[in-house]
This record gives sequence, C-alpha cells and structure tokens, in this order.
Amino acid sequence: MGAWWQVCLLAIPLALPTDLGYPEQNGGWLTNKYLAPMEEEHCTVERRDASLTYSQFIDQYAFSRPVVIQGITDNSEFQAHCTRDQLLAEFGDRLVRLSTANTYSYRKVDVPFQEYVEHLLEPQDLASLGSDTLYFFGDNNFTEWGSLFQQYRPPPFRIPGTSGAYSFGIAGSGSGVPFHWHGPGYSEVIYGRKRWFLYPPEKTPEFHPNKTTLSWLLDTYPFLPPEDRPVECTIHPGEVLYFPDRWWHATLNLDTSVFISTFLG
Repeated sequence: MGAWWQVCLLAIPLALPTDLGYPEQNGGWLTNKYLAPMEEEHCTVERRDASLTYSQFIDQYAFSRPVVIQGITDNSEFQAHCTRDQLLAEFGDRLVRLSTANTYSYRKVDVPFQEYVEHLLEPQDLASLGSDTLYFFGDNNFTEWGSLFQQYRPPPFRIPGTSGAYSFGIAGSGSGVPFHWHGPGYSEVIYGRKRWFLYPPEKTPEFHPNKTTLSWLLDTYPFLPPEDRPVECTIHPGEVLYFPDRWWHATLNLDTSVFISTFLG
C-alpha cells in the first residue's frame, strides 16, 4: 500500500475523505472510500446558466465548442429514483451489461445489477489496464429500465436532424473511459462528480488506448506542455456538459457517480 499512496500523493492533488459511509446527500452511493482525485485547478470550458437561448446554443456551441450549462434541466425527481436503495430495490435482480474501459475494443460481461453494486463498484485499481476494468455505462435494456428513463428530463436543445438516445451509468471513484470520439451529445451527473478532458477533432491527444483515464492523468497529463493540455472541466449534479461532433474526450469519475448521457444521432 505504501507505494500506491506515494504515487498518488506525488502525481495529483487528492481529496481527503470526509465521510466513509453512504452519505444521504450523495444518494447513498459510497464516496471517498479512498483518497480520490480532485477537480482541475481551473475549468476551461465556458459555463452558461439557464438564460442561454436555443439560438445562442446553435450559433456559439453546437458545431464548434463544448459548454457546461447550469440549471437547464430539473431532474430532482429522476435523482430521487437513482438513490442506491431505490435502484437496488427496483433493478437489483436485473442483468446489466458491463463494458471494458478501453478505447478500441469492448469486451461485454452481463451480471446482476446487485452483484455489480455490491462487489464490482470499487475505486479504480491503478494497476489495471482498460481491458481488465469493467464499467457500467450504456447497453441498458430500455424495456426493463424504461420506467426509470421516463423520469429523466433531457436537455431541451436539439441539433436539427438528430434525435436523442440515453446512456445511463454508475461507476466508482477513479474510473472512466479513455479518449475516444463519436457524435455530439450531452452528459449530466445525477450524483457525484465527473471530470472531462476534451480535444477538438483536429488535435489527437497523446494516450494509450488500453490505459485507464486515471493512469493517463498520473503518467501523461503532468508532463504535457501548456499548448497540448486538453480543455477540461468537472461537472456536478445540476450541470450538463455538451460536447460537439467528433471531439475527443475522456472521463474520470471523482466520486462514485451516477450519470446519464444523451447522444444526438
């Protein structure tokens, strides 16, 4: 254990645990069981509030740059359905499909949701490769989980010619998906915090496709020159991050996090 603590303390700022149980304010999801990576020193994604209009969104962000929008949706009812106790009571015996957390190849494993929550929902192991890290996001059965998704209010701004598809997930502290890209979309955190790293389509990030985001943060990020740093920000409950088409992005859950993305395709 000594080496683990030394690596983390030297490489990135860490948050000291304040509560080792299942705090009510985080929906009962375990957080800060171990030291967790902290937020970036300065968010470099513009933040807008609910006064942002649709025309401003289209003109300024939809096709050009990411934005964090605060208070654009009220998902307090959906959040109430996403507590640990509520989800286990309703979906504990349902199968969920886990994916490996690497960039180009995804192994799929089906397990009961209760087994995932009670035995696999752990902080990221620093020694694990992406191909060894199982991650619950997307691949949800929309028939079985439909009653939950009906409670969600997605961001109201749509890009012409697209429709939304949900990707719901729950993941432990330090977990995440390494750099990849796809079409445009939104990401909202329901519980916990999620840190995002983004690059425009013309700037391919330096990363190993089978290393976890946490490994990249420890081993690569500190040595990047300023001009090669990503655009980055941590989103909190009540905030929505929009990312444009083909923007590279990687994610890192700073706490045990419940989150949902709306992909525009």
